[in-house]
Amino acid sequence: MNPLISAASVIAAGLAVGLASIGPGVGQGTAAGQAVEGIARQPEAEGKIRDNRKQRILSTIRNSEELRGGAIEQLEKARTRLRKVEMEADEFRVNGYSEIEREKLNLINSTYKNLEQLENYKNETIYFEQQRAINQVRQRVFQQALQGALGTLNSCLNSELHLRTISANIGMFGAMKEITD
Repeated sequence: MNPLISAASVIAAGLAVGLASIGPGVGQGTAAGQAVEGIARQPEAEGKIRDNRKQRILSTIRNSEELRGGAIEQLEKARTRLRKVEMEADEFRVNGYSEIEREKLNLINSTYKNLEQLENYKNETIYFEQQRAINQVRQRVFQQALQGALGTLNSCLNSELHLRTISANIGMFGAMKEITD
């Protein structure tokens, strides 16, 4: 139990009982003072005044008991309400903690899912970059192969062209020689 609430309950109970007893005390003092005054004025009515005084004292005691009972009843109601509020506070704390734990677990799970997604994106990006690098190497190799084949073709064509040109020249020289002979 919270010490501040306990202290407030004790102070409230003390004030309730104190205030409940002040009224009857003042009433008894007033009644006793008037009884003594009445006996001083009329000494022959002392028995009657004392009986009346006894009745008033008994009436005051009954009223005090009723007030005390009401104060105790209110104190018990306050204690019951306090217990109920404490139970609700404990329940709220427990539910609040379990809700916080649930939120914490949800955040952890969400973080793991995000990390897993990021890992997948990273792996996909690495795979994509690897494929791109492989394709670039393939293109370079293909271009170099094409350039080599083109060079070979050019040299072959040049050689063939030279041979045909030489053959044509020889043929022309042969024909000219025949004509001149």
